[in-house]
Amino acid sequence: MTAIPLARRTRKAAVVSALCAGLVVGITGLTGCSSEEDPDAGTNGVGKLSATKIQSKSAAAADAATAVRLSGTVVSKGHTYKLDMRLKGEGGEGSVTSKGDTFKLLRVGKQLYLMADSGFWTHANAKDGEKPGKADDEAAAKLDGKYVKVPQEDAAYKQLSGFTDKDVLLSGMLTLHGKLETGERGRTGGIPSIKITGDKGAGGTLDVSLQGKPYPLSLQRGGDGGTLRLTDWGKDFTLSEPSKDEMVDYGEQLPTS
Repeated sequence: MTAIPLARRTRKAAVVSALCAGLVVGITGLTGCSSEEDPDAGTNGVGKLSATKIQSKSAAAADAATAVRLSGTVVSKGHTYKLDMRLKGEGGEGSVTSKGDTFKLLRVGKQLYLMADSGFWTHANAKDGEKPGKADDEAAAKLDGKYVKVPQEDAAYKQLSGFTDKDVLLSGMLTLHGKLETGERGRTGGIPSIKITGDKGAGGTLDVSLQGKPYPLSLQRGGDGGTLRLTDWGKDFTLSEPSKDEMVDYGEQLPTS
């Protein structure tokens, strides 16, 4: 019996091992190394859909969500509003900045409350075209940092309560206009997302989550209508009416912003 040198035996074992590995690959997957990684693996699958269907599923997810936080800017009728609102079915709370003034809004059911600093109320109390007087400053000081209940029949109620209404804010904002197309994938707020656009961005751009439910994560409104971030989907928070020592009676019709 002729002994095979160690080096030759080692090379022969390596060749046999490689052949076996090749057979296994051939049996389990004929595409072998030429296959590409599935970009939708591990996602919620909306990336495979058309832009129209992605928008529809995103809107449905937003509508069904119990709560959301919305922050950013909205341009409407020539006015720019900076928002940071937490919203749910029973109401909402947060801050709005308009014309350089920032005020807080709180709505619990149908009861709406407004809180602002003395500067806001000084300008609100002053007559059009006139500088605030001493009486305006004194009245504003009493309202500084206090909640004012907005009467439902007041003209300001409808305008201000809209900022606290989840359905009102989202229903009009999340619809893109024009021809819809899917864009690039990326990450929005650390979450895998896919972009859809209306008229190549002129009709708005929406980033939709590819993780979990297809929530809208970021919106750039068409026509320079502002940019919004949508976070904390489904994260509940407590709404409670202010205590008596936190409120003061305005006594007149509230100003509109």
